Amino acid sequence: MRTNLLLTSIFTAAALFTVAGCSSNQAVKTTDGKTIVTDGKPEVDSDTGLVSYKNAETGKTEQINRDQVKSMGELDN
Repeated sequence: MRTNLLLTSIFTAAALFTVAGCSSNQAVKTTDGKTIVTDGKPEVDSDTGLVSYKNAETGKTEQINRDQVKSMGELDN
């Protein structure tokens, strides 16, 4: 019984780490009406006010001023 519980706990933890490791695309909507699709979650630098992201279309890392971002949200992949 105790071994069963231990094995179940290990498999559950492994499954959670696998799911948590997957990055999903995000949509960044700008104040001028554009939508930027990012590869992974954008990072906000509170010191500079810049949002850094990897553009899903070009593969390049880009930045945008936080004041130009209307909203950010996860896309259904």
